[in-house]
Parts: sequence; C-alpha cells; structure tokens
Amino acid sequence: MDTAEFRRRGKEMVDYVADYLDNVEQRPVYPDVEPGYLRSLIPAEAPLEPEKYDDIMTDVERVIMPGVTHWHSPYFYAYFPAASSYPAMLADMLSTAIGCIGFSWAASPACTELETVMLDWLGKMLNLPEDFIAGTEGQGGGVIQGTASEATLVSMLAARCKAVRRIQVSNPEKSEADILSKLVAYTSEQAHSSVERASLIAGVMMKKVPADNNYGVEGAMLKRMLEQDKADGLIPFYFCATLGTTPSCAFDHTTELGPICNEEQMWMHIDAAYAGSAFICPEFRPLLNGIEDESAALLEGWLLGYD
Repeated sequence: MDTAEFRRRGKEMVDYVADYLDNVEQRPVYPDVEPGYLRSLIPAEAPLEPEKYDDIMTDVERVIMPGVTHWHSPYFYAYFPAASSYPAMLADMLSTAIGCIGFSWAASPACTELETVMLDWLGKMLNLPEDFIAGTEGQGGGVIQGTASEATLVSMLAARCKAVRRIQVSNPEKSEADILSKLVAYTSEQAHSSVERASLIAGVMMKKVPADNNYGVEGAMLKRMLEQDKADGLIPFYFCATLGTTPSCAFDHTTELGPICNEEQMWMHIDAAYAGSAFICPEFRPLLNGIEDESAALLEGWLLGYD
C-alpha cells in the first residue's frame, strides 16, 4: 500500500467506522456463534500472496463481525461500555503513526512527560493530597497501566519488595525466600478476581476479609485477622481496598482501614476501577475520604487503580 492508496483507504475506513457506530444498535449485541466458529471461515495457513483490500474488508463482515460482542451497543449491559470517542480514535491513529514506545524518558521524552503531567491533572481533579502529585516537592506522580488488574499486580509486587527490604534491615539473617513464605496479602471477599490472581503471580498468600452487611470491609474485622496471623508468625504486608466492588458497588471503610495499614506498615492499594471516575464529581468525592488524613509514610504506599 503506497501513500496514495493509504490516503484513499484511510478515508474509507473513517466512513466504515462512522457507519458502524451510527448503526451498531442494529447488530445483535452478543454473537450467536459456537467456540471454534472462525477456524473454518479462513485458510488454515497464512496465504502466500496478499489479498485485495476490498476482499479483506469483505472478510471483516463475513468472518469478524459475526463473532464480535458489540460493547458500544446501547443494548449492551454486561460490563461498562468501552466509550471510545471520535477524538480518541483520531488520537489512536496519530499515536500509531508516531509509533513511539515509552518505556523510558530517552525512548520518547514527550510521551513520558505528557503522561506525568496528565496524571497530575487526574490527581488534582480527584483532589488527591499533594503527596500524590509529581509537580510538587513530594515524591508523588503516576504512570498509566494497561488495566486496573495490572495496576493491582504492580502495587503488590512493589509492596512485596518494600516489605522484604524493610524486614531484612532489622533481620539481616533472614533470607528473601524465608520472608516471602510468611508474607500475607489481604482483600475483601467482594474484591475483583484480579486481586487474588495478582497474589498467585506474586507468589504470596492471599486472605479474604469477610464483609459487613453492606458488603464493605470494616477496620475491626481486618484488625482481628492481622492480630491472629501475626500471632501465627505470618507477616501482613498488603491490603487491597475496593471503592465500588464489581458485584454490588460496595465501598470498603477506608477511613478505618488506612490507619490500621499505617500502623502495621502495610501497603494499601485502592481498586477503584468500577467507581473511581465518579470521584471527580464534588458530590461523590467524599467516598474517597480517608487518604488525606494519613501520614506521608502511608501515602508512599498507596496506589489507586483505574481503567
């Protein structure tokens, strides 16, 4: 495909996408196909010769669309909608064309710095404490993860590393393997499955804290579990609170849980992937209360997860 054809096909693709979104409600929301439906519709091996572009677009309707769950459909209620906007789609085109990989500042300074500044925007919109913001004298700042599940895993790995180093400072004779075998992470029984999955990847124990009648975790229940586990020789190091659980939009009692985690030198991660964006609205911001009152030591161990 040369530049001239790219210009022409690009305009056609914009029209295709616009038509798709304008008429998505006419498509079945959930595909009526069985597992393996696609294999018989395309060759078993990669073709030796390229196909015509028009034939490829025909296959999109013949092969792909019958197996698509249409998240943008107004009749789709299973999960939160993808909600891609037209400006976002144009931005994706530009990002794809530039093609930078922002794994370090040198790899693309603009990518790294724009991410940092925009995460500060988000932090300020959420009215987070100054400790969370990069553009201050604090140690704050954020980076974008691929998903909230990935953010949970990253926070747990960071908490695990921090706990091992802290323990070895006062107990240099303890090996990392010995410490890891005793580390315990906690989360609500109502938490998303990604929290438990993160513990499996991190190789640490995970214990689920029973919720109250409103499906939120109370400080007293967590405190009892911590005391028992410490008496058994275990080392609590991480708690994942949820603000807006997936099953019922329940909220853990962060104003009670934060001070406990601070006292126990535990990392507290907040999974707010379901309801976190609502905290931008002043009338919902009180649901995030609890993080402002903690010490800097605790704030260093907080990480909020959003999609």
